[in-house]
Parts: sequence; C-alpha cells; structure tokens
Amino acid sequence: MSDVHAKRRQHLVQLLKTANLDAAAFVPGPSFAYLSGLHFHLMERPTLLFITASGDILAIMPELEQLKWREVFPHATTFFWKDETGFDAAFEKAAAELGDGIVGIEGGRMRAFEAEALRLHLGQGGMVDASSALAALRLSKSADEIKATEKAISISEIALGETIDQVSAGMTEKEIAGLLKMRLLANGADEFAFEPIVLAGGKSANPHGEVGDVPLNPGDPLLIDFGATYDGYNADITRTFFCGHASDEHARIYETVLAANARGRDIAGPDLTAHDLDTAVTAILANSPFAELIVHKTGHGLGLDVHEDPHIMAGNHQQLVSGALITIEPGLYRPGEIGVRIEDDVVIEDSGSRSLTSFPRELTIVGK
Repeated sequence: MSDVHAKRRQHLVQLLKTANLDAAAFVPGPSFAYLSGLHFHLMERPTLLFITASGDILAIMPELEQLKWREVFPHATTFFWKDETGFDAAFEKAAAELGDGIVGIEGGRMRAFEAEALRLHLGQGGMVDASSALAALRLSKSADEIKATEKAISISEIALGETIDQVSAGMTEKEIAGLLKMRLLANGADEFAFEPIVLAGGKSANPHGEVGDVPLNPGDPLLIDFGATYDGYNADITRTFFCGHASDEHARIYETVLAANARGRDIAGPDLTAHDLDTAVTAILANSPFAELIVHKTGHGLGLDVHEDPHIMAGNHQQLVSGALITIEPGLYRPGEIGVRIEDDVVIEDSGSRSLTSFPRELTIVGK
C-alpha cells in the first residue's frame, strides 16, 4: 500500500472531522484514484470506495474486480457482488456497517444511479453533497503533482509549436487538430486532456465550438484550446493566432485580452480570493471598448480533472492557497467574427504565483 495514498487518506480523515461527516463515498474517478491508487471504469457495475472518519476503508466491489482490489487492500471490509445476484445486498450491508452516520459524496461526480442506491439504504438524511468540503482534498498540489503537470505542459507546448509551423491558409480545422494530436502523442502525451478545440474564423467566437471542415482563410483568427495528459495530470492551454494578417480591430481585441491575462498572472497569489482575481482580470476587459464581448469567468482549478476547484469567478470567495493550480484564461468573443482567448496554467506559491506555461503570448501571424 502506497505511503502517498495513505497520507492522502489521513488528510481526508481530517477534512471529514472538520465537516462533521462520518464517512465519504467515492465512485471511480480522480478522487477514487487519488486515495487508492486504483483505476476502475465508471460503468454499469456500481463500484464505491468509502473512507470513514476513523480511517477505515470499506468498499462495494463487483466480484470480477476482486483480485485487483484485494492485491492493494487485502484486509479492507469489502462487499462483493455478482452480476447474477445484483448489488442491492452489497449496498444494504455497507449501510449497516456504516451505521447511522452521515456520508458525504461528490455531488458533481456521483451519478444518480449510485446516489439513489445509497440513499435507499442510508436513509434520506444519511447522505449529503459534500463537494465543497471534499474539494479541499486535492486543492493544494504536491511537488510531484506539479512536476507531472509541468511535463504535460512541456509536451503540449512543443506539440503546439510544431503544429503552428505547419499551418497554412486553406487547411481545415480538422486537419490542424489531427496534426496537433499526432504531435502530442509523438512528444510523449499519455492521452489528451480533452478533445482539442481548433476553431477558425467566425467559429472562434464559440468558446467551446466543435472542430469541423471549415478552412482557415487569410485574416482569420485561429483559436486552439488543448492539453496533454501525463501521469494523470493535465495541461490546459489556449492560444489565438491569425492567418496571414490581423485587422487593426482584431489586433485591439487581442491586445485587450493579453492585458487581462498579464494582469491575472501578475497579481495571482495566496493573498487573494478567487473572486478578487476574477474581478481584477475582468475589469481590464470591462473597462475596454469591448466590454459587451465578455462571456465567461477568468479560470478554474487544474489537476487530475481539467476543471476542478478553485473556480476563478465572481462570487467565489474561496482563498487561493499555496500549491493550487489554476488557469487564467480571459477571452472576448464577437459572434460570427472573432474569438480571442489566452490561457495559461499557473501555480499559486507562498510569495505569489508562477506561470507554468511559457508559450509566446504576443500576437502571432501563422500561415504566411
């Protein structure tokens, strides 16, 4: 059993006590793997890990996963179930073992499928959404986690540079995205943090638009949002380029976003809340001639999930903590014409912050 995972479970125990929770339940996903070191598929067979406030480990586990589970947790109280008999008895026994306490879940992760099965046996008040309390578990990254993220970013930036060198007018979004994916894998990505977003011309105004057969034409913006995954940790980077040339108006929009991005990187630190950081970055956009083009918050946390706490947005008064990884990604979007987003991955440190991304941010012309 890994000492790293044991220490993480000890941290969870302290969080449970602070939140007056008697246990936490996790389905397969980042937190499950973070606490156990085991990766299971989230599928039709319910698979749950429980950690109690006394540090005990319980699990509901499909019979076909018994060897994998027992290899790591040979003595954990585990309720195995078989396809032919169903999982209801396993949930009933787990609930009896947990007793009358309150079990916290990650409401944004657990499906209604598992939640309803738990509620049936724990009772209506026996389970609560403890997302806010449990988010603190992975909020501050260790040196090893930051190192893995830095590797994911390095792979991503090399791949982006190699891709941009080959971009030319007439290439389609799909062709550019395909080239980018090949370069990510060739440079050592384990997988993609998400399907790369490559948007040309007016489609760039859709922040999360779908890649298609649209060609890149002279004067078009080219928005690329992507990232590599390395050892489970994700990069999330956006750069906006222009094909052949940029109009004066487009250049002004770009420079406004760049100023907001720079402001965020300059001031991010543990003396700010997420609200403070968002307010300062958004003020650059809001006080420009392009205020009506603002459509989203400043950023989000980054780690085993591409989007996790803390969310850098107005109204979130969560204090930024040393070790937190966040994105700073202001953007401006004029429907049917242009979208500009510049996104960097930043780690909060004791004395401020440090951008882990270094890919050039100045306005760049491609496909000359």
